[in-house]
Amino acid sequence: MSDEILVNVTPQETRVAVLAAGQVQELLIERAASRGLVGNIYMGKVARVLPGMQSAFVEIGLERAAFLHVADIWQQRKADGESANPESAKPIEKMLAEGQPVLVQVLKDPIGTKGARLSTQLSVAGRLLVYLPQDPHIGISQRIEDEAGRAVLREKLKELLPADEKGGFILRTLAEGAGDEELRADIEYLRHLWRDIHERSLGAQPPKLVYQDLSLAQRVLRDMVSDVTSAVRVDSRENHQKLAAFAQAYMPKLLGRLEHYTGERPLFDLYNVEQEIEKALARRVDLKSGGTLVIDQTEAMTTIDVNTGGFVGHRNFDDTVFKTNLEAAQSIARQLRLRNLGGIVVVDFIDMDSEQHRSAVLEEFRRALARDRTRMTVSGFTALGLVEMTRKRTRESLAHVLCEPCPTCDGRGEVKTARTVCYEILREILREARAFNAREFRVLASQAVCDLFHEEESGALAMLCDFIGKPVSMQVETGYTQEQFDIVLM
Repeated sequence: MSDEILVNVTPQETRVAVLAAGQVQELLIERAASRGLVGNIYMGKVARVLPGMQSAFVEIGLERAAFLHVADIWQQRKADGESANPESAKPIEKMLAEGQPVLVQVLKDPIGTKGARLSTQLSVAGRLLVYLPQDPHIGISQRIEDEAGRAVLREKLKELLPADEKGGFILRTLAEGAGDEELRADIEYLRHLWRDIHERSLGAQPPKLVYQDLSLAQRVLRDMVSDVTSAVRVDSRENHQKLAAFAQAYMPKLLGRLEHYTGERPLFDLYNVEQEIEKALARRVDLKSGGTLVIDQTEAMTTIDVNTGGFVGHRNFDDTVFKTNLEAAQSIARQLRLRNLGGIVVVDFIDMDSEQHRSAVLEEFRRALARDRTRMTVSGFTALGLVEMTRKRTRESLAHVLCEPCPTCDGRGEVKTARTVCYEILREILREARAFNAREFRVLASQAVCDLFHEEESGALAMLCDFIGKPVSMQVETGYTQEQFDIVLM
């Protein structure tokens, strides 16, 4: 199954869609006004040390101070294995002081009300390797599972390293089939890049950006193009030329797969990507069988509920449930990538009595998730029949990038009924009549609320007027939401 990567570029934003068998599997969006920070290196200044939380806030020039936990502070003894015992680690107040400059790298973008997450263990990524300038460790991606192959790769890398190398490397998944020349070129590129970063950091006055990670299009070319990628189509001539120059310098083998799309029809329209973006923002996902997924993203976690919907099957109820859950397992894995959902995810598959069916659904779910490049863990079924999992969250989800909470319901997803608001108004008038000696009360409210007072609730309003001995008039405010109202004392 070959992949295609589509890159849509405008001056305001870059959008990337990854397709497999003609179906959109991933969506990535980066805007010029709010470019992602993950991978950036800053000379920061410690703003506050919190011994009780074993963490610190660091100013790196953003709107909110970034967060640095003691576990993300690199210490020399880590290289010697002494940090295996958590009790041997120094408390943060003995390592950092307010006003101290510190070189940090962003691990997670600011998400919601939380600031960026930082680390002092720096790394610089290439196509095949990740360079660890402070740590002489040689690691291998966990996605390379063959133990014999891992040992061969480790030895090959050791032989290629220069004699004066004091840093370490992590072999990425793409390094599994790479030749010596490709690895050597990546080593030299990363060493040269780190020398530039180190020189810029010397004498830098915090807060200062020392190194900015590649643009989204360049990162996609570096990280996502693999042997199964048939083409990378870019709809901007200028950016196609920039990517071609980047590929020529660092990954010449990819040049043949880089194409400039010149068609009249917009690239994302041609491949129905715009339609997929709209679907990825919806709460409900329809399955081909007639079943549905309902996805709710909250502050604490994301919940996914599986329903049979219109699928009634052909044999028996157990078979219907099993087939729906199997299809849902594949669809959920795709939705997690499309929507970039991270953190805790709880999936409520339809209840299955058969242990064999439960095992098969869980196995299918894990197989579908294996395509995801993001680190995750999947637990089995809980006592309540739920599947719990975590997916590493480094950037905002698609919905948080493209949308904002509804100003009417403030993100609740529902509003008070007009009748509920009517009764609130009646109670408020009674309170104000007791507190103030007004001649008349005028209610400013939405059309629906005023209509209800003129019709079904007219008796209740008249009864209140008789009780307080004051007239109450209604005035429609077209700009008010259904929940908004004001009471004016005349």
